[in-house]
Amino acid sequence: MKKILNFIDGKFCEPKSQKYLDNYNPSRGEVYSLVPNSDSQDVLSAIDAATKAFPAWSSSGPEVRAGYLRKIANKINEQLNELALAESIDNGKPITVSKTVDIPRSARNFEFFADILSQFRGETFRSDASHFNTVEFSPLGVVSCISPWNLPLYLFTWKIAPALAAGNTVVAKPSELTPMTAFLLSEICASVGLPAGVLNIVHGLGTSVGEVMTTDPRVKAISFTGSTATGRTIAQKAALGFKKISLEMGGKNANIIFADANFEKALSTTVRSSFSNQGQICLCGSRIFIQKSIYEKFKLALVEKTLQLKLGDPMDESIEQGALVSAAHRDKVQSFIKLAENSGAQRLTGGQEMTLSDNLKNGYFVSPTLLEGLSYEHEVNQEEIFGPVATLIPFETEEEVLRMANSTRYGLAASVWTQDLTKANRVAQKIEAGVVWVNTWMYRDLRTPFGGMKESGVGREGGVDALKFFSEVKNICVSTEESL
Repeated sequence: MKKILNFIDGKFCEPKSQKYLDNYNPSRGEVYSLVPNSDSQDVLSAIDAATKAFPAWSSSGPEVRAGYLRKIANKINEQLNELALAESIDNGKPITVSKTVDIPRSARNFEFFADILSQFRGETFRSDASHFNTVEFSPLGVVSCISPWNLPLYLFTWKIAPALAAGNTVVAKPSELTPMTAFLLSEICASVGLPAGVLNIVHGLGTSVGEVMTTDPRVKAISFTGSTATGRTIAQKAALGFKKISLEMGGKNANIIFADANFEKALSTTVRSSFSNQGQICLCGSRIFIQKSIYEKFKLALVEKTLQLKLGDPMDESIEQGALVSAAHRDKVQSFIKLAENSGAQRLTGGQEMTLSDNLKNGYFVSPTLLEGLSYEHEVNQEEIFGPVATLIPFETEEEVLRMANSTRYGLAASVWTQDLTKANRVAQKIEAGVVWVNTWMYRDLRTPFGGMKESGVGREGGVDALKFFSEVKNICVSTEESL
């Protein structure tokens, strides 16, 4: 059985406690590797190493740092098949998704921040004939990066790459549910000669390692993606030390389909936006608002398309739906489906816990589920389920759908479908979300800021926003007048 190790100060280390956690293959429901059950002593060692490495790394210059990022990206691309296989075994997602989305995007994250680093320079403003201001960006020091299980390497690298590019040293924690590609990344970093202590990866439970990662005074910033509840705890702890925080948290995203939408494009994309990665993406459109004049037609077509989704072994390249990440998460998703049905919802598709044959019989499978008949204020339409569950809700007017779409405590993303771009812009402006797509979904330009409103997040990731977050900003005002 493979044993994953921590990566601290350029070395692969067992946890100081010598304790390990079982790591499950979710499509088989079987333990297939062991994860360090690290504690505060492991984190302190990682912070020590990052602190020691910071002076040399921060002064190495952007060209040197960009060079290492490109070497890491090249290795990820070279090992695409190995990393994709590891990601799908660890997470339960279809191998085609890992090969075409997760792993290529992980390499692109390093490439992108290596490229943009060449343009990240101080700014100069001339105030008048004798005064000018310069704005300079310098590394913060040691930063903590904490990433989730749904897009393991994709989101792990989305944090690490800009932190390293900006000249910081990093202590990073992947989810204990999906640690394998983070471990493989540490092997890649060692193979390209990344200086010891620049990136340290500590595995374990958030309750065991998160406290020190967020409270140690040497940690200057925390970048976190995960649940709103955990984000709130991190914010409270970080506030005591006045640390910078970037929190990307939950979402309960609206997918608004007007009667004048391109029907076929809206339909095919809605299936994808509802059930990609088994609905385990914070950007999935889990509330589908359909204008009443096309409600029945769209519902019937959506049910038909959803029933065609093929669920099964993630290693099968013809599969579109894999396993949920854990037994506990499967049970959580099922509890929401039962709550909906007990409240009078009609189940249009799915809802069953699927028991497959042979070596998949113990896997954590739930079929794609569509529900209708619930009020927009019902708990199922207000709380993040984070699984293959979407609800259908009819509406008549813009005002009505905006009231319903903005009714949750979340504000991460939304999609608007209409061929009237004036209406689309009007609605997009009024939606309380950090990202609004019009006639598309999940199209990302990495230069744009990404993040949510309300309880979906604090701060923005992506492009220069990420580099600025991981930097100390200083304004220097100079007078050129002769001294009297």
